[in-house]
Amino acid sequence: MTLQRMDNVAIVVEDLDAAVAFFTEIGLELEGKAQIEGLYADRIVGLDGVRTDIAMMRVPDGHGRLELTKYHAPAALAAASPHVSPNTLGLHRVMFAVDDIDDTVARLRPYGAELLGEVVQFENSYRLCYLRGPVGIIVALAEQIG
Repeated sequence: MTLQRMDNVAIVVEDLDAAVAFFTEIGLELEGKAQIEGLYADRIVGLDGVRTDIAMMRVPDGHGRLELTKYHAPAALAAASPHVSPNTLGLHRVMFAVDDIDDTVARLRPYGAELLGEVVQFENSYRLCYLRGPVGIIVALAEQIG
């Protein structure tokens, strides 16, 4: 058996349209939307009565996808804190490479994005930052320099 690829990372959101707009502004492309429900969905996730809407967002180079999921039933559960810290156990961020970090941060602010710290330069290779996106998830941005 050989691993073929990482297919996608899923994020459960409260407002699917707002999350699609946020990740579109970063540069992901909407691949499609679908409603997911039925016995097969219940069996996959181990919940009864699953009814969701999903939006599949594709990275422009075609090598990664982000699945945004809005649960209608059963209702989504709130995390212990909507503002987890970067050192919280578990999945804590998604990083995207961008060509202009300052422009990207400025474009994301109207969608509620806020920097956790500041934009910093790592040696002579990258400018990096962490910001909070939809439902408190941490999104990291990296701009290659030099």
